[in-house]
Formats: sequence, structure tokens, C-alpha cells
Amino acid sequence: MEAEKIRNTTDVELKHQERELNEQLFKLKFQMNMGQTESLKKMRGLRKDIARVKTILRERELGIGRDGASQRKAAAPAEAPATTAPSAKKAAGKAAKTKTKTVAGKARAVASSKTRSEKK
Repeated sequence: MEAEKIRNTTDVELKHQERELNEQLFKLKFQMNMGQTESLKKMRGLRKDIARVKTILRERELGIGRDGASQRKAAAPAEAPATTAPSAKKAAGKAAKTKTKTVAGKARAVASSKTRSEKK
């Protein structure tokens, strides 16, 4: 199945086609496990077709077409400030966790050294 042919179909048809391809793949896997068939090429082709359909559906969902690079460049500056804030929070959270780990580790080290000296 060619990508151009897939691009010319509607979203509803693509979802229906994806469902059918998944059913075919399931049946083929079932037949392989039962020992009725050995068509690995057909399984590989079905998986690739499913991937093509999913890719095109996702492109449409994101609004990316063939010239998606230009659309992504235009959208990137608007999204950049929103993405930096959560990463800063994550970094601060990780730093706080490492501080508490080191304090707890030092407390354990002191406690274990006390128990060693008491045993002597």
C-alpha cells in the first residue's frame, strides 16, 4: 500500500482500514502459532501498512503535512516557553531529592560508625 493512496483517504476510512489491518495481523499471528502458515513477509508487510496508516493519522492530528518542517518551525517558538517551565521544576525536584538522599546517607553513616565503636 502506498503512502499517497493512504493520504487521499478520509480519517474515518483510515481508522476503519487500521482496524481491518490489525484484525488481519491478529489472524495471521494466530495461524502462525498454530503452525498453519509461515508467511513472515505478509506479517512484515501488514505491520508496515499499519505503521503507515497510524503515521498519517497522527500527521493529520498534529496538522503536519508533506511540508511539515516549515509548520514545525513556525510552531516551535510559541511552544518553547511552555516547555521550559516544567523542565525547570523537574530539575529543582531532582536537586531536592539528591540533597535529602545525601543527608539521609550521612545520617546512616554516622549511625553505623557509632554502632561499630560500641561493639568494640
